[in-house]
Amino acid sequence: MAGHTPARGWGAAMERALYGPGGFYREQPPAAHFRTSVHASPLFARAVVELLTRVDAALDHPAELALVDLGAGRGELLTGVLAAAPPELAGRLRPFAVELADRPAGLDPRVTWRATPPEGTVGLLFANEWLDNVPLEVAETDAAGVARRVLVDLTDGDGDETGEENGDGAGVERLGPPLTTAEEAWLRRWWPLSGQPGERAEIGLTRDAAWAGAVATLARGLAVAVDYAHTAADRPAGGTLTGYRHGRAVPPVPDGRCDLTAHVALDSCAAVRPGARMLSQRAALRALGVRGARPPWERARTDPAGYVRALAEAGEAAELTDPGGLGGFGWLLQPVGVASPL
Repeated sequence: MAGHTPARGWGAAMERALYGPGGFYREQPPAAHFRTSVHASPLFARAVVELLTRVDAALDHPAELALVDLGAGRGELLTGVLAAAPPELAGRLRPFAVELADRPAGLDPRVTWRATPPEGTVGLLFANEWLDNVPLEVAETDAAGVARRVLVDLTDGDGDETGEENGDGAGVERLGPPLTTAEEAWLRRWWPLSGQPGERAEIGLTRDAAWAGAVATLARGLAVAVDYAHTAADRPAGGTLTGYRHGRAVPPVPDGRCDLTAHVALDSCAAVRPGARMLSQRAALRALGVRGARPPWERARTDPAGYVRALAEAGEAAELTDPGGLGGFGWLLQPVGVASPL
């Protein structure tokens, strides 16, 4: 990605920087830059197996059960699920990895690698930290209290290893035109601004549409989105748009060298279709059997190796369910043609 491009809205800037030629998600292994629940512990994949088992029962055990991993990274979740699934379930499982990057070498041949979700599937669609990377527009109120689109300079430069800009203009913002009617309507309903100059909000229309499109690919089953999230009761002042590089938060410069992410207005996504349910990752994983209880001390005497394994799992479960960390993620469950199994 080289050369000068005029300033654009953040939606176009994110699209280009993340998914365009040479973009972050086409060139970089995501696990090198951030750690998700999938990377934190195999307990997460085992919880997905439990959820998949419940979906299978709700669907009355179809001959073929799809698992669509939307935003699959390098297929880590599907690899964990295939390793943990019982033979009866694994024998009917049809795993799909949906990702723009090329298929990684050595991935289980049972996994079908696609750039878009398959249509008409029956089973579980699981989108772990996918919606937060769906590009969106940012709004800011001007001196007169009018909400305008924030434009960002797309000039490519030579950022340093922290991902910070070197004075070349990349990532510099300015206010652009007023919002569209649809954008104004979304803000009024989901993220109302008081009109104070400098207020910011992230407009979730594109996330709503992306989620609706993903759910529509399911013929029957359950769609789940897991992400950094907020609701109308706790919208973050100033927004959440940021960059990540090598595990560190960095300025959100749209140059293709860092991840660009913004938390998801999950309540807005939930409203696109009736029957949705929201809960925290802590609540969801506990309902799926991830508890984090320490093993009894007596086991250390009778089964030292087992005690050490159980203690390690307890620590991993605690990390996955910590309400101040991964456990604070939001889960959005959307059943399609079945009762919710969670």
